[in-house]
Amino acid sequence: MDRIDAMRLFTRVVEQRSFTQAAQDMNLPRSTVTDAIKQLEARLQVRLLQRTTRHVSPTLDGEAYYQRCLTILADIEDAEMAFAGAKPRGLLRIDVHGTLARHFLLPGLPDFLAQYPDIEFYMSEGDRLVDPVREGIDCVVRVGKLKDSDMAARRLGELEEITCAAPEYLRRFGTPLSLDQLQGHRMVGFRSSATGAVMPLEFNVNGLPQQVTLPSAVSVSAAESLVAAARMGLGIIQVPRYHLLDDLANGSLLPLLPQCPSTPMPVSLLYPRNRQLSPRVRVFIDWFSKVFAAHNQ
Repeated sequence: MDRIDAMRLFTRVVEQRSFTQAAQDMNLPRSTVTDAIKQLEARLQVRLLQRTTRHVSPTLDGEAYYQRCLTILADIEDAEMAFAGAKPRGLLRIDVHGTLARHFLLPGLPDFLAQYPDIEFYMSEGDRLVDPVREGIDCVVRVGKLKDSDMAARRLGELEEITCAAPEYLRRFGTPLSLDQLQGHRMVGFRSSATGAVMPLEFNVNGLPQQVTLPSAVSVSAAESLVAAARMGLGIIQVPRYHLLDDLANGSLLPLLPQCPSTPMPVSLLYPRNRQLSPRVRVFIDWFSKVFAAHNQ
């Protein structure tokens, strides 16, 4: 195994914290991974990894070498792309909420892949907190306020939120014309994937945010189920407008309290701060930033 391949293998072991997982990622026998790391340590004459029966972690020298490897591998990819008009290539791994992906990302994906035919695109769907380095994900698209993390973030824009309910629900409970008239109403609860708690409705009153939590007989953890429950008259919901374009057009859901709009939800693209971006990740970020802006006007 040459030095470059050994560097790639070493970085994967560090990121997965596992020889076995790194071997699976690289499609190699575990014994090959173990031998390659031993040879690398012998050549450098330093111990790069601390090994236990359950855990692998870099030593101080290993962490320093890992950072150098990331820079060197990114520089090699950049150098190869600079010659003969080469375009970015390789596996691009994205994690994004499924509904947002289907509305903003997937419609333009054929054009992106036609422009970069040597990129292999893999998209996982979710809104959980992922570990991009360990899970081998290049970048993550998330909606909502960001918590402090060691991830770098690029703000893509904002999503308008709308409060609504089904006509059947409003016939039973009445149409609230002010926040005070929400008393006696119920909502479909949306549970946070991070905390498990039901998230309150949020309204903007005279420039100030005001939260309201209503009783909820039904609570869900997926946006599609939230909208489906609202269509069945189970309560008031608050979601980004793009979720509801068809429902608002055909009248299956009706907007409420337009004078008290919810604060728009920020959309951000996150990627590991300590990793130099590969050409395929850079072109994806630039492309998706333009696509999101164009579709969110």
